[in-house]
Amino acid sequence: MIPAHWHEAALSPPVAWGSGPLAAGVLRSSPDDFKVEEILGFEPSGAGPHALLTVRKRGANTEWVARELARAAGCKAFEVGFAGLKDRNAVTTQAFTVPRGPREATEFIGLAGEGYEVVAAAAHQRKLPRGALQGNRFDITVRDFRCDAAQLRERMEALVRGGVPNYFGPQRFGRDGGNLADVMRAAGRPAGGTRGRGRSEQGFMLSAARSVIFNAILAARVAQGSWNRLLAGDVANLDGSGSVFAVAAPDAGLEQRCLELDLHPTAPLWGDGEALATGEVRSLEEAVAARFPEALAVIQGARMKSERRALRMRVRDPGYEYDQDVLRLRFALPSGSFATAVLREIVGGVEGE
Repeated sequence: MIPAHWHEAALSPPVAWGSGPLAAGVLRSSPDDFKVEEILGFEPSGAGPHALLTVRKRGANTEWVARELARAAGCKAFEVGFAGLKDRNAVTTQAFTVPRGPREATEFIGLAGEGYEVVAAAAHQRKLPRGALQGNRFDITVRDFRCDAAQLRERMEALVRGGVPNYFGPQRFGRDGGNLADVMRAAGRPAGGTRGRGRSEQGFMLSAARSVIFNAILAARVAQGSWNRLLAGDVANLDGSGSVFAVAAPDAGLEQRCLELDLHPTAPLWGDGEALATGEVRSLEEAVAARFPEALAVIQGARMKSERRALRMRVRDPGYEYDQDVLRLRFALPSGSFATAVLREIVGGVEGE
């Protein structure tokens, strides 16, 4: 059984703006209500042994589509590259690479199967690695949503002006928190319990272990009111980059940059290595992590390296329409961030979607 505090950190952490969501609503009544488009941040090289494919999929699993593309390209599944997993119950546009062999890359345009179609293709120099994208653009429709229009406007303005807690979404933890249950079981086996698991299954479990600790630390900072400001001993992240630096004591310049969303406080993705945070910030992080001994055990057993992740994310290119109980939201987020973190500040019941 998953402990209650694990469930809360993973699936229902506290919101940051107002006393809670504005109203309940219906998400994903059909895949067309949840649209995602990858922002790669680069153009195809125009030459090379791979074809960079733009694939639109509807109600299809990313890994399944990758296997279908491998079959069509006559290659092994591991030779297909994609930047990240995308929701199945959605309409998504994402990039894949396949070895093109003697074919022109454009010959893949129009390739289609159940739930997917290649809509563009170009020659590219290398296989697309995981994480190789700038962000994602979302177009989300919420139905049966009834709230005061002025309150909605104020909430949207607050999210854009102040950012959103960078929680890992429920997808990270599996259906009904199944990946967390795997963490609990793995912690009871020798050497952290990571042996005998498939690589993909083990990866999901380890990611869930680090993500639940991160969410719990972020939840503590939200409750403290410090998720969106720098404290003495914090580790700051430069917006839009992986660059971090220690903050012995925030000065007026750093505080202003944080207010402008140029800098964000961070929390650890737990693992081996130097803690970086100091003082009360480090004490808080260690105290929260200690509440998840099973997660710490599997992380230690896998010898994962410590990283830092921003506690806050900037909502880019925002827009919305609200008419007759239907809310349509449009925004872009950096790679690795979850649209559910934005939605739950507005719509109730997101954790159970």
